[in-house]
Amino acid sequence: MVFTFRSLRAAFLMLIIAVVAVTVIPAAHAGGAQKGHAETEHANEAKIRKSVAAFLDVPESVVESVTRIPQAELYEVVLVNGELFYTDKAASFFILGNIIDTKTWRNLTGERLDKLARIDFKSLPLEQAVKRVNGNGQRVIVTFEDPNCGYCKHLSGELQKVKDVTIYTFLYPILSDDSVTKSRYIWCAENKAATWMAWIIDGKAPEARNCDSAVIDRNVELGKKLRVTGTPVLFFANGARIGGYREASILEQMLVEFSTKAGK
Repeated sequence: MVFTFRSLRAAFLMLIIAVVAVTVIPAAHAGGAQKGHAETEHANEAKIRKSVAAFLDVPESVVESVTRIPQAELYEVVLVNGELFYTDKAASFFILGNIIDTKTWRNLTGERLDKLARIDFKSLPLEQAVKRVNGNGQRVIVTFEDPNCGYCKHLSGELQKVKDVTIYTFLYPILSDDSVTKSRYIWCAENKAATWMAWIIDGKAPEARNCDSAVIDRNVELGKKLRVTGTPVLFFANGARIGGYREASILEQMLVEFSTKAGK
């Protein structure tokens, strides 16, 4: 079953309390979690998981986690696609929006989403990606791109301007059957990087070639696991993620902030 934040929001419109900010209420001090309290919290989380799954008409496995948070006796609910919202222990309402700490103006929800979006960069199977190197290639960026994605074409043009970076592109065909075909032809080319650039920059279609292109299927599964729901998506060496097209100057700033040497 495919579900998105948009469809989730639409489903909630009939009864949801949508907020832009929730005032942070300091949590009461606890000298240590007692067994009875822990059991109660576990029961509440299980009940919420079941209620959310029933409301969304999905298996309970779609609810990745339910966690009590310090603010306003709320529970954070995270779905397997990375969407996050809040509810009470009875799951009697749902809150979409950001929790803002009114003392520090920290966006606690945004910080949590950033953490959830991060990946273990070292675990990426880079052998499944098309590799190209600008300059000395000391820094590294990983991209997930569909060959028929317009913003991917813009991104590739900007990446050409970024110096001293190794770029690993996972061919991630999610837009159409033609995207799958092009991805397989690019992967089977003698020079994958040149064929990818000829298509994505110059619009020269890849030649039809046959080879073991099961890597494309593995890329799709990997992207799903990493919650890549659109293209382009970029990952940096520290595991940070950004979605969408960025200009070369912005990418350079992000590389300075996020990246380490490619080492590959």
